[in-house]
Amino acid sequence: MAMENDLGKDKISRLVFRIAIPSMLAQFISVLYSIVDRMFVGNIPQCGDISLAGVGICGPIITMIGAFSFLIGIGGTPLMGIALGEKKPDKAKQILANCLIMMCVVAVVVTVLALLLKGSMLRFFGASDATYPYAEKYFTICVSGSIFALLSTGMNQFIIAQGYAKIGMFSVVIGAVSNIILDPVFIFGFDMGVQGAALATVISQAISATFVLTFLMKKAQVTISFGGYNLKIMGKVLSLGFTPFIIIAADNVMIIAMNALLQNYGGAQGDALITCNTIVQSFMLVLTMPLGGISGGTQSILSYNYGACRSDRVMKAQKYIIGMCVGYTVILFILARVAGSAFVSLFTSDPVLNAQACRTIKICTIAAIPLGVQYAIVDGFTAMGQVQMSLPLSCWRKAAYFIAIFIIPMFMDASMIFYAEPISDVLGPMLSIPLFLIMTKKILKKREQTAMQKESVVQ
Repeated sequence: MAMENDLGKDKISRLVFRIAIPSMLAQFISVLYSIVDRMFVGNIPQCGDISLAGVGICGPIITMIGAFSFLIGIGGTPLMGIALGEKKPDKAKQILANCLIMMCVVAVVVTVLALLLKGSMLRFFGASDATYPYAEKYFTICVSGSIFALLSTGMNQFIIAQGYAKIGMFSVVIGAVSNIILDPVFIFGFDMGVQGAALATVISQAISATFVLTFLMKKAQVTISFGGYNLKIMGKVLSLGFTPFIIIAADNVMIIAMNALLQNYGGAQGDALITCNTIVQSFMLVLTMPLGGISGGTQSILSYNYGACRSDRVMKAQKYIIGMCVGYTVILFILARVAGSAFVSLFTSDPVLNAQACRTIKICTIAAIPLGVQYAIVDGFTAMGQVQMSLPLSCWRKAAYFIAIFIIPMFMDASMIFYAEPISDVLGPMLSIPLFLIMTKKILKKREQTAMQKESVVQ
């Protein structure tokens, strides 16, 4: 199948736009997986709010499992992109083969461990006697289908990395649409409650995974093959993928920790605060997932041109990517203030909970705009294989968040814990921006010099 985009020749502004928009929309649509589940669960008669709290406790744990798809997917795509830029298609194919087998093995191991530890995990991460039954039912079904989630999300990165941005978006659309259709059928039609929501999600992910694997086997430029497994390649994949993995994993560990702290310091309001946090984190997914779609989806442009030693195209693309990330966060900053109540009303009809969640959404998005710059810079370094730059920048922002969520409730009301988000979103870019300005040109110059040295040796 012909490529939608020529990563080495197309005009950068159009290339960034044509890849970023479908990638952003794909991630926006993927958010519907969790939001639609939570929306329907929150409106279950008699037990909607407490069911929503149970699903909210499961959400970050399940998403953290899903982070393994980025460990391998985003870890492998820069290597494949650089190989394509170097005009080495056989190497690109070998990288894809190694990533597929890694994804399957990791999916099985993670699923088994999560199911074995589910009881202690759910209790430790904030499930009360009231919320545990709902959390346990939802968790068991969703985790049992983890292999579909990891394959659909992780292997889809290799479709986008080859320039098939629209195909990548479509793979997410068919899963999300399936989920939207199946949710009310299982939750209300078959009266399955939270179990129905989980089953709808797993079936939808299986449909998406089937589409992704079929395309990669038959129609992509770099197709799936078997064999050529290499521990050195696997090590490089894990090294590069560790940054996006730790970002997503840490984000969800922070939500888990926040739920536990809200339960601990919230007293009688603990379950209500967790319900509020579940709604707020649903809005934050609308902010961060499409934002990651822009910065992560466009990595293919940076990787390819970095591999081809086209520093001018790398720098120009990075400027457009930062601009698009900032533009998106500006829109979400505004929406948080003018449409927050409408968003919250999708999950609950309780006026007190609605008001509390609206206030919290505004707090969490105070520093949304600098967060856009942070995403673009960190994913940009990852795309060029500079994990030694991207990982410390990610860890710095996460450390700021963790310190804040543990210190704030010791001295203030439990609800003030939500200010940890804007604190970390400001401190992160304060380090990332100067480092980006200082190091990027040096990295690109070193790449050019290394390539010239290799050429002289060959000649």
